Amino acid sequence: MATDNRDREHAPASDALEGDSQYAAHLERSRTVWDRWSDYYTMSETDLEPMREAAIDRLELQPGDRVLEIGCGPGVNFERVRGEIGEHGELVAVDYSPDMVAKARERIDNHGWENVEVRRADATTAEFDEPFDAAIATLSLSVMPDIRRAAETVSQSLVPDATFVVVDVRPIPDGPARVLNPLLWRFLRWYANWNPDDDVVAALETVFDTHELVDTSLAGTLYTVVCEKGR
Repeated sequence: MATDNRDREHAPASDALEGDSQYAAHLERSRTVWDRWSDYYTMSETDLEPMREAAIDRLELQPGDRVLEIGCGPGVNFERVRGEIGEHGELVAVDYSPDMVAKARERIDNHGWENVEVRRADATTAEFDEPFDAAIATLSLSVMPDIRRAAETVSQSLVPDATFVVVDVRPIPDGPARVLNPLLWRFLRWYANWNPDDDVVAALETVFDTHELVDTSLAGTLYTVVCEKGR
């Protein structure tokens, strides 16, 4: 796919982590995997809608807020977020998959949203000109090659006292069902290029001033964490 002109300023730097072949391989595999799923992702858009809606509620957005979304996919959160921030707010979303970015931009064009922007970028190295009032990531941090660096990017991009809400997946945390974790790992690796070497919750605890696990489902594998940057 040809590079969209809108991506030229924010195109991922090929030497962002020069020499780290494992990082680069994971990033490119994520691109391949999510390009593959871009035509089918919206078929399951309603499956996690209650949890996504609750996550957006926890941001406590106000009209005029500036919001960052990390790993936006085809833009399933756009309509609800824009409904909260109104026409005077701004939503900036990033994703590494060119096909997902194309789907997200198609959604924006279909709705005529002038204050929603999608950039193709690596979340660990993305830079933004102005800070954000809030940020959200749904089912995206756990597939990134360096989760802590992605969390640091978000933290550095937020104003003081801002909220970052994460919805993601993990192995079954406790109980006899943990014997299923090897199968779950293989499935998530195939389906989403999940990164089993990094712990999303641990990374968030390290980077943000406060964090709280506020919601879980599916035997604890699906969860929501609310983080606060502090002053």
